[in-house]
Amino acid sequence: MTDPHTKEEIILEGIAASTGVAHGRAVVYLQKQLDVPSYDVADDALDAELARFDKAILETRAEITAVRDQIAQSLGEGEARIFDAHLLVLEDNALLEEVTTELQSTKKNIEFCYNNVAQRYISFFRSMEDEYLRERVSDIGDVSRRLLHNLIGMQKVNLGQLAAESIIVSEDISPSDAADLDRNKLLGFVTDAGGKTSHSVIMARSLRIPAVVGTHDATKRIVSGDHILVDGHEGIIVVNPSEDRLYKYGKLASERQKRDDTFSSFISEPAVTLDGASISLMANVEGAQEMEHVQAMHAEGVGLFRTEGIFLRHHGYPPESVQYEAYREVVEAAGEHPVIIRTLDVGGDKTIGDENVKDDNSFMGFRAIRFCLGNEAIFTTQLRAILRSSAHGNVKIMYPMISGMNELRMANRVLESVKKELRSEGQAFDEAIEVGAMVEVPSAAAIIDLLAAETDFLSIGTNDLIQYLIAVDRLNDQVAHLYDPAHPAVLRTLKAIIDGANQAKTPISICGEIAGDPIYAGILLGMGADSLSLTSSLLPEVKYFIRHIKKSDAKALVAEVMQLSDSNDIIQRLEAFRQQALGDLA
Repeated sequence: MTDPHTKEEIILEGIAASTGVAHGRAVVYLQKQLDVPSYDVADDALDAELARFDKAILETRAEITAVRDQIAQSLGEGEARIFDAHLLVLEDNALLEEVTTELQSTKKNIEFCYNNVAQRYISFFRSMEDEYLRERVSDIGDVSRRLLHNLIGMQKVNLGQLAAESIIVSEDISPSDAADLDRNKLLGFVTDAGGKTSHSVIMARSLRIPAVVGTHDATKRIVSGDHILVDGHEGIIVVNPSEDRLYKYGKLASERQKRDDTFSSFISEPAVTLDGASISLMANVEGAQEMEHVQAMHAEGVGLFRTEGIFLRHHGYPPESVQYEAYREVVEAAGEHPVIIRTLDVGGDKTIGDENVKDDNSFMGFRAIRFCLGNEAIFTTQLRAILRSSAHGNVKIMYPMISGMNELRMANRVLESVKKELRSEGQAFDEAIEVGAMVEVPSAAAIIDLLAAETDFLSIGTNDLIQYLIAVDRLNDQVAHLYDPAHPAVLRTLKAIIDGANQAKTPISICGEIAGDPIYAGILLGMGADSLSLTSSLLPEVKYFIRHIKKSDAKALVAEVMQLSDSNDIIQRLEAFRQQALGDLA
């Protein structure tokens, strides 16, 4: 075999989907295009074709159900619900009726008719502007391949027979593909397609393996057997990495492990500064499957429970019973610690394939609390489930995207009506449950005194607040470089919000991405934030940082930074403050 390090090193870029670094041999997996036969069928044989079709549907249903059960056992019920959507695709009445019509009009064999109809559906969804709907193409493609394999009598390629230390390189990774993978041999994967809501990303994070998606052409530039390095932190793939590159990554990995070990050695200690100031460090979660890690990181509760994950995995609007169980599991796992449950926040970059939430300008359209108030039945069902879960622990309710007092009051009226309904049914819930709002719209920041007076707590959603302040769609590649957390307008607005909440003695938290970045954690502490809510894996470094600074120095940093006019200068000052605190670990 040719020494891989004599080949030219190639660097590809994509979207960092799942963190970590993997080095292994590429297995290029192209979803094989079936050679679908085409032949005429006599009139008296049409019924036999339909019978053959029905038999293939039964076989395919059995296969999908088996995969679903396998995923439920290995990854949990939430991930397994992806395959409920596959069953719906398989037995979609409209699609099946079109196949029957196609058979009767063309008098061609059933697999030819089915493939024609399936390809029409795929073309339709692929042409849609909505990212989530475009990515449902993979669901239809996966199901149609299964059914065609059964009609034609071919065995589906099994990715379970991987060589050790393999990295899959594929056009995409469907849920069924992922179910077949041998997790003991798979080091990571790379895909041409995929985005932040794709099933491949969901699977990668569930499996905790490095992944880079959205490379566009990795399958064309990588050959099976190539040595590749996948950097899930930076979204980089290095094909045929040089010895020097491997040495540098190896050294970085060793240094990163030492740093992580040092940070983790303080994980059970309180988040208290050198001069005795404390700040609560909480976790952002999407479900109960994360709670074991949250507990291991000694988080002081859940600062943001993103409930839309339940809806996305359900591919629609789950009933009250399903939501209640999902909330209860998290609440019970948190024990005495608080769990702040954010009500449904769909729209923007989180859509569930519902025409009700389709929007040309989704970030500023019919989303979040606007959608809930416009669909009161859906909102009421969720509030019922949340309130019922509050009987099992310390639950708080938080409304997203509140832009004014009218929305807050309307939401609270719905909440009160749900409480009254539950009382009449004899359902237990926390009568004193706290209610808060997210501050992520500039208008909310401007009336922070009014919001603080009518809420029990507030939480700043910096991800949306920053893009609204600077008028930058953070998913638009052409303007994404303008998305700048260190913009003076952003920092001034954050300080004004925190000052307003503190003056009203209303607890204020930060739950956006910057809460998990030590560069910003210091200045947020100095501004007076009561708590930070972040991805649990980032908590050790932030806690270590907090324990190695003084709040008095953080306040002085705020005063200094507020005088600067250039975000580059601000970043340099924040980075210097971080380096001073972390020393060699920086």
